[in-house]
Amino acid sequence: MKMLVSFKIIFALSSLLVSCSGQNKNSTQFPGTENSAKRVGGACEEGYCELMYLGMPEVIHSIDTSSGWFEKGQKLMVTGTVFQLDGKTPAPNVVIYYHQTDNDGYYSPRSDKPENQTRHGHIRGWVKTDANGRYTIKTIRPAPYPDRSEPAHIHWLIKEPDVKNEYWTDELMFDDDELLIPHIKKHRPENRGGSGIVRVLIKDSLQIAEHDFILGLHIPNYPKKTTSPSIHSGLNIGEDQPSFTPHHAFGPDRGTQTCPVCKYGRYHGIVYFIGNHPDWVEIKKWLTFLERESERRKKYLKVYFVYGNEKNYSKDERQQQLEELGNELHLKNTALTFVPSFADKETEANLNKINPNVGNTFIIYKHRNIIDKYIELRATLENFSMISTVLDKTQGEYFDLPEPKHD
Repeated sequence: MKMLVSFKIIFALSSLLVSCSGQNKNSTQFPGTENSAKRVGGACEEGYCELMYLGMPEVIHSIDTSSGWFEKGQKLMVTGTVFQLDGKTPAPNVVIYYHQTDNDGYYSPRSDKPENQTRHGHIRGWVKTDANGRYTIKTIRPAPYPDRSEPAHIHWLIKEPDVKNEYWTDELMFDDDELLIPHIKKHRPENRGGSGIVRVLIKDSLQIAEHDFILGLHIPNYPKKTTSPSIHSGLNIGEDQPSFTPHHAFGPDRGTQTCPVCKYGRYHGIVYFIGNHPDWVEIKKWLTFLERESERRKKYLKVYFVYGNEKNYSKDERQQQLEELGNELHLKNTALTFVPSFADKETEANLNKINPNVGNTFIIYKHRNIIDKYIELRATLENFSMISTVLDKTQGEYFDLPEPKHD
């Protein structure tokens, strides 16, 4: 009898959702059902996004504990900051809805509440960012679907206070998941809202994953705009620093082709790109400063100079030129590397999307995720201080934690 009642509730809720979608496009209870050509975020599968509002509490806090936290499975804390489209300004009062599979890979229902009997399963919840844009979710690590063709993941929906409807972002996936690499080779992430791939750290029996959102990044029909820079170079803040294999002419990996983020993506990294118009006086000032920062921060910062001047390229001459530069500046920590050009596909330097005609491009990443970017930055004491401040502010509280052991 209870089972029959449950099915009747599900049917009634489904009918309600369809009714709201089909008859009242301006519904305040289930917003976001307007035509997908104009809808912020584009198309959303019928009935899927509306479920964000089913069971939503009137008061939502910046910290939430899911029902999964009390069930079998690996305990997981997901925490981070939500930023505005510039990738730097924290965004308060943003509602984040999440739902995920259980420890067996199912969106399992539960009969205690109607909202736990939908296709989103019962491990679902909401957080609202605090005044600093921060949020924390305590849950369990989801298991992959039973067919194990797709990595384990957590689904997100975002509702901003001043955007008319909710929209979905890239799912959260784990970099130690053996299913991840085969999956993203076939299905390249869209980076909606920023990269969804996180690095897991361990604190006692708890796994911790830091995950930031960039509101509006790669979101169709997003109404807010930032001031467009006059020049473009490099990927967006919030995206992953891509893997590529420059030639290492001087530094810790001299004589190899080593991927910076693959080998040293655990903490902070700076990739300093120079293209077709090198200013060697400026370059030497920057390298001297970056070497000091590397020495001061020890294992928490790795710096890479990537020279991509395609004019009169000679591998042997480029190698010798950078060796002489490294010896002149007495570099010990900074890697001096080069690629034939920033369009080169063999080293995959092209994935960085660097403009070779700008003076310089600085990419700052943490856990492989790009957290800041600067173009045409002069070598001044003010700019040195700015870079140091960025590193100080973004170091975080989890750098000292170990990672799970995995291949």
